[in-house]
Amino acid sequence: MNTALSRFAAQFADFLRHMRVRWYLYLPIFTVWGFAYARMFVDPTPRVPVLFNWTPSLPYVVALVQYGPHPLQRGDYIVFAFAGEARATYPGLNGQPFFKIVRGLPGDTVTVSGRTVAVNGQVVGTAKTHTFDRRPLDPIAPTVIPPGHYYVQGTSADSFDSRYRASGLVRAEQVLGTVVPLF
Repeated sequence: MNTALSRFAAQFADFLRHMRVRWYLYLPIFTVWGFAYARMFVDPTPRVPVLFNWTPSLPYVVALVQYGPHPLQRGDYIVFAFAGEARATYPGLNGQPFFKIVRGLPGDTVTVSGRTVAVNGQVVGTAKTHTFDRRPLDPIAPTVIPPGHYYVQGTSADSFDSRYRASGLVRAEQVLGTVVPLF
């Protein structure tokens, strides 16, 4: 056991010497990690006008963000700071930027039949029964979208969006800007 520990210590010391000699290879990696952790735990608001989407919620990977208030229309792509009920269960979601499509505007009627969700009578999706970690998901309650709120949704069946009570409607003040998908 002691030899395994001393062998690990020697290998770790060799690795540190390697890092010190080739610091220029490791600096970009640690810089990106540092920015990622700062964005995740300190301030999740995107600060550059380019958005990278690595989730299957929308088919676009790169998009331009136009920050500031814009009059939203059905079909607009937006980025917003998450503030749904799921923040208590998943605190890492609080304030995280979500990239979705506006499917419902103030005054629209949201109806739910079983787990099928419709906006103004047009089916927009089916709510799943549980999350990937097996927690139950309740569909959104039938409602008329109040002023200053929007129903947003991704294109993937796995998208966490307004179909679910834990995500809910997006308030206008949560919207960071509109998005122009590039590819």
